[in-house]
Formats: sequence, structure tokens, C-alpha cells
Amino acid sequence: MQYFVTGATGFIGKRLVKKLLARKGSTVYFLMRESSADKIPGLLEYWGVSKTRAIPVFGDLRSPKLGIGRTETKALTKNIDHVFHLAAIYDLGADAESQMEVNIDGTRNTVAFANAIGAGCFHHVSSIAAAGLFEGIFREDMFEEAENLGHPYFASKHESEKVVRKECKGAFRVYRPGMVVGDSKTGEMDKIDGPYYFFKLIQRIRQILPPWMPTIGIEGGRINIVPVDYVVDAMDYIAHQPKLDGKCFHLTDPEPMRVGDVLNTFARAAHAPTMSLRINAALFGFIPKSVKKGLMSLTPMRRVRSAIMKDLGLPDDLMQFINYPTRFDNRDAAVALKGSGIACPRLEDYAPRIWDYWERNLDPDLAIDRTLRGQVAGKVVLVTGGSSGIGLAAAHKLAEAGAITIICGRDEDKLAEAKAEINARGFDVITYSADIADMADCDRFVQLLIENH
Repeated sequence: MQYFVTGATGFIGKRLVKKLLARKGSTVYFLMRESSADKIPGLLEYWGVSKTRAIPVFGDLRSPKLGIGRTETKALTKNIDHVFHLAAIYDLGADAESQMEVNIDGTRNTVAFANAIGAGCFHHVSSIAAAGLFEGIFREDMFEEAENLGHPYFASKHESEKVVRKECKGAFRVYRPGMVVGDSKTGEMDKIDGPYYFFKLIQRIRQILPPWMPTIGIEGGRINIVPVDYVVDAMDYIAHQPKLDGKCFHLTDPEPMRVGDVLNTFARAAHAPTMSLRINAALFGFIPKSVKKGLMSLTPMRRVRSAIMKDLGLPDDLMQFINYPTRFDNRDAAVALKGSGIACPRLEDYAPRIWDYWERNLDPDLAIDRTLRGQVAGKVVLVTGGSSGIGLAAAHKLAEAGAITIICGRDEDKLAEAKAEINARGFDVITYSADIADMADCDRFVQLLIENH
């Protein structure tokens, strides 16, 4: 079998290529930008094959027919049995323009290339997001029924799937995975996305409260979470079964949990307090949108919300998906996988491995430099009473660590001596004469700091 794959360096794509290469006599051609050629040795090592079986084809997803040269195109014509299109932006927080360009135009360019070389079957990796925020059960044979596609990610996934359905001249199959998380056996993941956004919140609760203390949480809608190994195994198996062309397959959890249950599952994995009392977020639906929008536009509310979301690393628009209204019927996928032994595992069975991998490898706090230099370098630091004693000693340390150090005191002569002492060591300090015990002088000093720093 000969395969052509886009998105082969991505989280799902890399694993799918490894699965395809495990098939006897298979060869995989994979799209890659020439500027990323340095990744090839690492990919070949991961796949465990030589360059004769995993062959890079240089091009660009944004270019017509992928920008692949005539020689390569001619060599691949009538020689590709399957095209797997995985290259896309899988990020709710990405800007609309990028999502439209990569997800829609990239798909159109890939379809055009597949048509040009007369590829066998086009396998399009879409997403359950193609259904939008459909209220009710969305079946695998449904597409046009998608609704509430206002979010650019949902719109781009829906439109890219439409490109395949309308413009693909040969056979095609569509796969709609749920929210993909790490490997169910190892927990391995490459980025923070989906339920991972809530891990920092769970971690903070664990740091503050003992595990036995109940907390208040939300109920929310049902979110469909699937591990990457299930998605890859299912896709590989279905792609090689006969008489399934033109069909769509939901690679989803048949028994998805509500948001509150998902959070509790990961809370137990983290040995954090669980949310015993859960409020149904749908109850807030009675508040008119205009009222909610008006409240959130108030400067104090906006600042508080922004600070909380930033502190927890949550995307601004994440909360609108808490009451996710869609359930996904996956009976076609279940029939196609019958007898294969491939099934979506229960979240509670692999959640501890997902949490452990995140905490050891993806927790943003792991990247924080906790040295004094890491905390204060380039930042403005004020030391009151910095002209002598402990204050002066602190100013020395801060200046040495790269802080923009400011010291203040009442005695200008002592301030000058302190500055000379710090300058003599090759560092600098900014001095201000101020009496912080005098409110009027304190107000003057604060205003001066605001204006100058």
C-alpha cells in the first residue's frame, strides 16, 4: 500500500503514520515544509523506518495543489492508494483568519492534489466540531443539519468537510473524532487543549483544600473525550475495510460524561477535592444575553474575569462550551469496528495516566524560573528604606538579579552613598527622596512612580 499523509508531524498524524508503516510492504509519503526538514531524522527514528519507506514530499498546505513540484506529482500519479488529510489547526483559541486559511483552503488544496494524481481514497479527519452547537443527537449521516456555527473553529471544520464532500472526485471517507486527549496507556500528549485547560484549576484547589473537603462545581453538558490511541487504531482499521466509501464515522465515546463528572474524574486522579455539590449551568440560561453581555462589559467585571482566566490559563471563549448541547450517535463506526477489538476506553480507567503525564511534562509552572533572577529580571522593584541596612542589602541582590531597582528614603546623602556603593559593583539603582510616613509626600511619590515607571 502507498499512502500520502498531510499533518504527519502532528500529534495524531505522527501516530497514524507509525500505524500505517506497521503494515507489510507499506510506503508513506508525507507533506512537509522545506523549512522543517530538520525534523526528518527524529520522525524516522520515531517511526522506526528508513527514508525509503517514509518519504518527505516538500510543499505547503497553503499553496494550490500543495505547491508540490511537477516531478514529484508525476511520480505519485496513480501510485497512491490512500490520502490521509490531518493537517489542520486544532485550537479553539486560534484567530479566525488562520483557521479559515489552514482548515478550509488547506483542505481544498489537498483535495485538488489528490484529484490531480488520481489517488485511491481520500480520508478526511474532520471533528465533531463540524456539527457546531447542534441541540440534540447528531448522527453520522448528518451534515447540513449542523447549527450554531458562529465560532470560527466550528465554522472552519464544517466548511472543510463540505469541501471534501463537494470537490473530491474519487472515493472519500470522513472521520469525526471527539475531543482528543493523550494516550490511554502512557498519558502522552503534546499540548494543552480541551479538558487540560481545567487541570490548573484542579491543581490550585488541591493546593488550598484537603482531599476530603467537598467543593461546589458545575454540572454542564456532556463533552466527548477520546484518547489518541483509540482514534488512530479506529481510523487505521476503518480505512482498510471495503465498501465504506462516502461514509462518515464518529470516533467518539458512546457514553460521554457531563463536564462536572469529567472534572471530578480528573480531581480523583489528582487526589484533589471533588465537587460534591454541582450547579446546573443551564440554570443561568434564563438571564437574557443582553443582560449578561452588559454585566461582563463593566470594567470591574471584565478585569476580574480576565485576571482569573489568565491566571488559570483558560481561553476567553472556553466558558461558552460548558453547556455543550450535542450528543453523537456512532453506530456506523461501531458496526465498522465490530470484531476488531477496538473500542473507546472509559475515561475513569485512563484519567490517572493523563493527569500524571500533564503534571510531569505539560504543567506551565514547570517552565517558571523560580530563581531570584527568573522572578525579578527586567521588572521594576521598589525598596523602601533602601538606603541602609536590610533595605540596602536587598537592593544589592535585586540589582544584581537584573531588576530595575528603585530605592527611596528621607536622607538624600544616604541615598547617594547607596547608589555609589551599588554602582561600584557594576549595577545600577534609581533613587527617590520621599518620606513615606507623610501622606502628602507619599501621594507625590506614588504619582511620580506612575509617571516615570
